[in-house]
Amino acid sequence: MSASPHGGSRPPTPDTPGGRLRSLLARPGLITAPGVFDGLCAHLVARTGFGAAYLSGAGVSVAGFGLPDMGLLTQTEMTERARVVVTALDGVPLIADADTGYGAPLNVARTVREYERAGVAALHLEDQAFPKRCGHLPDKELIGVRAFTDRLDAALQARTGDLVIIARTDARGPLGLDAAVDRANRYAAAGADVVFVEAPHSAEEIEQIAAGVAAPLLINMVQGGLTPDTAPGRLAALGYRIAIHPGALLAPYTLTALDALRRLGGTLPEVAAGPQGLFELVGLREWSAIGERYDHTEDGMRWA
Repeated sequence: MSASPHGGSRPPTPDTPGGRLRSLLARPGLITAPGVFDGLCAHLVARTGFGAAYLSGAGVSVAGFGLPDMGLLTQTEMTERARVVVTALDGVPLIADADTGYGAPLNVARTVREYERAGVAALHLEDQAFPKRCGHLPDKELIGVRAFTDRLDAALQARTGDLVIIARTDARGPLGLDAAVDRANRYAAAGADVVFVEAPHSAEEIEQIAAGVAAPLLINMVQGGLTPDTAPGRLAALGYRIAIHPGALLAPYTLTALDALRRLGGTLPEVAAGPQGLFELVGLREWSAIGERYDHTEDGMRWA
């Protein structure tokens, strides 16, 4: 990987959240960041020795607000949860989901400033149209490359310190892997510190992304999702720098809670497997019906 993880020649400041993450990126090896969504999760990750944590938008949506991951949370809600988690992590760098930046480039700029004030070490922005969907659900829509690089530039211009800016592309689903790799390289050229190709479908695609993207790479390991579970050693050997695990705590929490309720006499609900089933528990079908009722997009696509 040829791009610098520091976003320029300026060395990181070790005593800032972003500086601590940049110092980790400057070392060899893979950074494993378990997903967190509340103060308890954050304390557990910090007390078990992980070098970083990931504030999962899906986790905050589901566990914090009882909502599916489909663009229903606001920037202020995510920022407030980030403050709670940063405090509990007590110095462990937090990588935070920032969805699409919550609006136009000026909204992205405000998101960056608020996340920085909350103590976040890194955030990722994605090239989905608003409202976004979980990266492991179908029917995602994209914006154009120019529109996304405007979002990215707004983020880069707005940061005041060592915040790591991660550019995520969801192009694999609607456009295919080649387009996703092309977008990832274009986002790296536009200044992203790290790039993130969401939802590769096979071990071969994971390898192709590593070989084809000339920038530090983040990969998303979603339990029951589209991407096959891959050992940390294999990811490190391929050159990936960060692996986020958004469901590492949320999935067992949900399964254990359902089992406890079953033992008390409850009836287990019928839901799909994987992320879709988790979102169905908090109203995916009902919220999707509302969205479909008011979807009047004539051509059905916003990424051409």
